[in-house]
Formats: sequence, structure tokens, C-alpha cells
Amino acid sequence: MTTEPASLRRRYTDEALLYLPRLFQMVDRNRYSPTYGCFDRSYWHYRTMDFPCGMYQEFVLPLALAYVHGYPDNPFHGTPRVRELALAGVEFARISSHPDGTCDDYFPFERALGALVFSLYACTETCLVLGEQRPEWLEFFARRGDYLRTHNETGQLTNHQALAALALYNVYELTGEKRYREASNAFVNIVRDWQSDEGWFQEYEGADPGYHTCTIAFLAKLWRKSNDSALLDLLNPAVDFAWHFMHPDGSYAGEYGSRNTYHFYPHGFEVMAPHNPKAAQIADHFLTHALPRRTRYFNDDDRMCAHYLYDWMQAYNDFSPVRSHEPLSARPPLRKTFPKARIHVEITPHYHAVVSLAKGGVLKVVSAQGPVYSDTGLIGRTTDGRVLVSHMVDNHEVTFDDANRRCSVEGVLCERRSKLATPFKQILFRLINLTIGRFNPNLLRALLQKILITGKRRTAWKFRREFEFLDDRIIIRTRLTAPPGSREKFELLHLASDATSIYVANSNVYQRSVLLPWRELGAVRDAVNTTGTGEHTLTVQPDRMSRGLFGTEHE
Repeated sequence: MTTEPASLRRRYTDEALLYLPRLFQMVDRNRYSPTYGCFDRSYWHYRTMDFPCGMYQEFVLPLALAYVHGYPDNPFHGTPRVRELALAGVEFARISSHPDGTCDDYFPFERALGALVFSLYACTETCLVLGEQRPEWLEFFARRGDYLRTHNETGQLTNHQALAALALYNVYELTGEKRYREASNAFVNIVRDWQSDEGWFQEYEGADPGYHTCTIAFLAKLWRKSNDSALLDLLNPAVDFAWHFMHPDGSYAGEYGSRNTYHFYPHGFEVMAPHNPKAAQIADHFLTHALPRRTRYFNDDDRMCAHYLYDWMQAYNDFSPVRSHEPLSARPPLRKTFPKARIHVEITPHYHAVVSLAKGGVLKVVSAQGPVYSDTGLIGRTTDGRVLVSHMVDNHEVTFDDANRRCSVEGVLCERRSKLATPFKQILFRLINLTIGRFNPNLLRALLQKILITGKRRTAWKFRREFEFLDDRIIIRTRLTAPPGSREKFELLHLASDATSIYVANSNVYQRSVLLPWRELGAVRDAVNTTGTGEHTLTVQPDRMSRGLFGTEHE
């Protein structure tokens, strides 16, 4: 390590403190306002929403941490107004919740578990940090805790289960009621059941390395509080898995994950650094590359920007004295296949590549200089106006030939859905919210998940993709085949660099790889339209492409 630990450590809070002025803009600061303490500016200020989003109340925690801790150059430390607004946010979370303690996220009466646990953790942690235990708040936290004891959500999102466990443990710490600790343990058991023996946690239909770091962070925070050594049995293999997806330029994860995210939460790796050398390597690489070189992801809209603020602050608080003895850049060449995740990782002196065959062959290639190639598979529009893609998680036929450094995937294209709101649709949706959704929110949520996330409208168009990894290049062969007797043709066809097709709130944010170009496949389109089959071969040469040159390709 060439940089002093103190200089590295403050990079967490130097970054976090840049966002604090934004939070003071988002919160209603008027004591006489009925929405005093609300962080949903679209609701209280713009008035374009007809209900307050409960998720926003998690923004109380960065304010509480900034008030209490004397971070370097922290102008908010000890400022009474900062403490006041953090507590006002907790109070608004209480008064804006439903009688059972739940809150909404995207629509009225949703009773969203994600918004509930994010805001419950933040509000309870704020009370612990600020030493506040008002009776009406303890009663509110208990109502939320009791709801969590008997309710869960549709879909498998392990990060929500881990955060529910953490939030319930905070309720236990504040109330002393053992039933909340028991409920916390029950959610930990769900996390344990949903962890693959390859180390990853289930996120809808597979492994998402981005959300994986969220789960690591939440479990690590819980371990810090509970000292339950069994959590290390979950955390150590999870860290080992994550280690494969920290790229040499400091970026992390990507569209090869089941939920298309670039998430990176560092706090869990700081907590785990004394226990796992790979955690120390990951944390140091984030501090020496992702932050100073601006290669981290940016998820900076109002709804999401606080997710990583308090995690950065907590990473500063728990900065490990144990740092990596060897930088991540010194990793030896390796080939690693995760058969259950259907993900392959290839690291050579020239590149770091990750390909997901679960998603039809989504590939990201990164060098120490930055992203050099990103490929989310085939996407095209037909003469019937349909948009077809190859990047949906599906039961594709996959092969891994490690001996010859090859892997392949065969499957069918799926139709991409693009559901947008209209005034008429919103009126109908609100009527459903106020009737069926009010009394059975999980039924409505399951339906929306089927439409927007897990549902697949498969077609008869077939594709095959093959990847051959050599030390200094990658050869990609793609074939597209039309259904027998089909009259449908393609108007446009591309290999996209960052296309996604499912709804994930934390996807489609910024990382440098989104600036890589899409590749038009005009010759493949013409061939498949005339003969029924089109083929394309591309050789990715990272050393050339990092200098602004293109690899070789032919169709």
C-alpha cells in the first residue's frame, strides 16, 4: 500500500459528504408543514405524487451519522439543525405509515417490504446513533417488527431478507423484546437457504454480483451487532464470490448479473477484511481505483442516492487496520466457472472478462485502463414492430469447456416489454390500488413482477453464442436462425453494449462501460432475412481496443 491508511480512509467520507447538501434540499424543513421531515420532494414540494414514498425516509441515517461523527472536513458535525431534521424524518416515517406500520414505495397500499426494511433500519439506527428512545417511536418500531414477523414478500430478493434481519435486530436492541431477535434469526435462515454453495445469494432468477454486495453489507452490519459467528459462514464464501467481479479499473459488476446492477457497498468488506484477505483486497481496490479514478458506479437520482451514503460513512467508522498485503491487480491469471450461476470468469494479463450464459451470453471485458468491450447480446426490431432480445435469464442450453477455454449457449429470443404509464392506465391502476391492492398487495405485486421482471414472452427465433478465451483476445461467434416458414423479418439488429429488458430500479445507472458503442449487424440481418440464418464473428483484442482501435469482425 503506497497511500497512508488515514488518506485512504477519508476517501469514503470525502465522497459521502458531497451528497449531504442534496439531502437538505430533499427534506421538508418547515416545522409548521404537515409534511415536515418528509424526504420525498416529489410529494411535498413538486406535488406530482399522490402519496409519500416510504423508502425516502432512510435518508435520516446519513444526517445522523454526519451529526455525530467528526469526519475530516465535516461541516455538519454537531450542528443542531442536522440532528433536528434527522429526527423529524423519523417522526414523518411514523405518521405517514399505515396503521400496521407498513409503508408504500411505488403505489398506494403497496405495503412494500423493501421500503419497510430500508426505512426501518435507517430510523432505528438513527435512534441508536443519536440516543433517542421516544415511547411513540418504540411503539412504531414494534408495530413494524410485528408485521415483519408474520409477513414476507413475493419473489426471491435475498438482500431484502438480510436487511429485514438487520432491522429486526435493531428493534430488539431498542425494545429488549426477544421476539424480534427470534424474527431476525428467522430471516437469517431464509438468507442461508437462498445462498448457493458457490457463495452467491438468489436475486430473482439467479446471481447478481451487485446486489450481492448489499447482502454482504447487511449481514456484516448484523454480525457487528450480534457477534453471531454463524454469520461468518455466510459471509466468507460470499466475499470469495464477490472477489471475481471487482474489475481491474475499479468498476464492479454489470449487466451479466440477474438484475443488471453495478452496486458496490464497501462496508461489508471493511468488516470482513480481518477475516478474509480477499475482502481487504476488494476494499483497497475500491479506495485506490474506483473512488479517485471515478470508475465507481453512480446511482444519483433522489430515490437512490442515500443507499450508499451511510454505507460509505459506516465503512469509514469500521475502517479495518488490516489491509491487503497484495493488491488486487496482482491477481494471477485464472479461469473460474460457476456452473450453478452459469457464469464464467477469465482473467489474463491482458483483460478481465465475465460472461453470463444464464443471460444468453452477456459479456463484459475490462482492462486496467478501463472498459474495453461490453456485450448484452442480440437486440433487434422486426417488421411486426416487436423488439426481440437474447439477454433474458432463461433455461438456455449451456456448455463449459474449460479444457479448451470455451463456453457456449443456445436459446430462443424473447420479446422485450416496454410498459409505460398513460393517464387512463394510471386511473385504472389507482382504482386497483384502492380496491384489490389495498387488501391483497402481494397478489398485485406478484402480478407486476410477472409482467415487468420474471415473465418471458418466448419466440421461435433461435440463437447460439460461443466464446473462446485466449491470452490476449476473445473470439465471439454468434448465430441467429429464423423460425421455419416465418414471414417476419428484422428491420434493425444490434449487439448492444448495455441493453436491459426487466424492471430493476437500481439498473440503468452510470458506469463508464455504458459509453461503449452498440454494434449494428446489418449483414447478419440481411442474411437471416433472406436465407434464414445469419452469422457473425468478432475478435475482441483488449490491447488494441484500449487505444481506441476496434477488434476484427466479419459476418
